[in-house]
Amino acid sequence: MSNLDNKVILTVATTGAWPTKKDTPNIPLQPEEIANDILDCYNAGASIAHIHVRDDENKASMNYEKFEETVKLVREKCDIVVNLTTSGGIGLSDEVRIKPFSELKPEIASYDCGTMNWQHTTVFENSPRFLEKLGTAMQEANVKPEIEIFDAGMVYNALYYLKKGFIKAPLHFQFVLGVPGGMTATVENLVFLKSLLPTDCTWGALGIGKMHLPIMYAALALGGHVRVGMEDNIFYANKVLATSNRQFVERTKRIVVEMGKEVATPQETREILGLQNWNVKGHMK
Repeated sequence: MSNLDNKVILTVATTGAWPTKKDTPNIPLQPEEIANDILDCYNAGASIAHIHVRDDENKASMNYEKFEETVKLVREKCDIVVNLTTSGGIGLSDEVRIKPFSELKPEIASYDCGTMNWQHTTVFENSPRFLEKLGTAMQEANVKPEIEIFDAGMVYNALYYLKKGFIKAPLHFQFVLGVPGGMTATVENLVFLKSLLPTDCTWGALGIGKMHLPIMYAALALGGHVRVGMEDNIFYANKVLATSNRQFVERTKRIVVEMGKEVATPQETREILGLQNWNVKGHMK
């Protein structure tokens, strides 16, 4: 066993596109509070920060200036791996979705590998044309795609774009289970999805809401990485709001250790994901 084989990457998704202060007063929504929250999570053991931003009215946004301010503050505070969303809203232009990672050059950005009915209310569109453009832009910016998978067909989509050269191996997958319109968050579904993956990839998983913990335990048992945070779940226990994202990170680290594993540092995370061409502040060498 290499030194990295027993390491678990702990991603924190602090904000997301949908939870509001009405849902929980503890969610960070603006750049300064997001950056401070990420620093707290970094100090508690998180090695990747998956970042969404909000506009001045705290609504879902892909506003470049908000990303720029947030990323600047995060990079000033710590060496956590920065992972930017490309899906901070519905009906956005390709250019608006691509500009933040293209200009700010995080180490990772999300690559949502297919179109789906989102929350039974709208269409989350990721057309073949957009996925080709997105993959090309990520290669040009030297940004690693985090391939977000909401159903099994998206795995096959990813393998198609890999074959066509729009994304490059080794791939990193993130299974997002429990979103209405996607695959339900069950251990059986997670095992099935894992069986579809190429052997040379890395992967993590998350469960939305009450399936947060079951999917975490299953992912750890299957050798995967994990993601926590208020983007995915605002409750720490039944009907008990989490006081902070750090609370989720602390519990997850405790579970990882109790299962005989260790949380990866940011630098170990870079090695696991093949990000060695980046320095500790997230800028290309």
